[in-house]
Amino acid sequence: MKLASSAFADGSSLPQRFTCDGENISPPLQWSGVPSTARSLVLLCSDPDAPAGTWHHWAVYDLLPDQAGLAEGAAQAGNLKQALNDFKTIGYGGPCPPRGHGVHHYHFQLLALSTDHLKVHPGTSCREVAHKARQFTLAETTLIGTYRR
Repeated sequence: MKLASSAFADGSSLPQRFTCDGENISPPLQWSGVPSTARSLVLLCSDPDAPAGTWHHWAVYDLLPDQAGLAEGAAQAGNLKQALNDFKTIGYGGPCPPRGHGVHHYHFQLLALSTDHLKVHPGTSCREVAHKARQFTLAETTLIGTYRR
């Protein structure tokens, strides 16, 4: 599988508009190469460089396997199944590392699953969605964006 964005290249800086210093909207994402056996997809975004350990910014679950991406601002459109992020809000919370903490790496991960529905309740955490999804993962890919304040 391959995950990409028209807004930033793998390993490069996320544009400010997708962060807490900008519009704080989700970036456009496109993917390809989903296994034909996949029954659903999960999209995760986390920051392993956070001072207190991995910070979960976003989880979208029960995406259709034939879907090829998400448009810019899709998290704010309200038609996705999204989890509670570590900012304690449902949906996308953009990069917002502590000032002067250096470069943080934001891992956007796409997981192809062998189940068509994750058994999680509305308002479940990104961490729980990731944990449940790992039990059904057939394939995964990662796109990394960086940001510093």
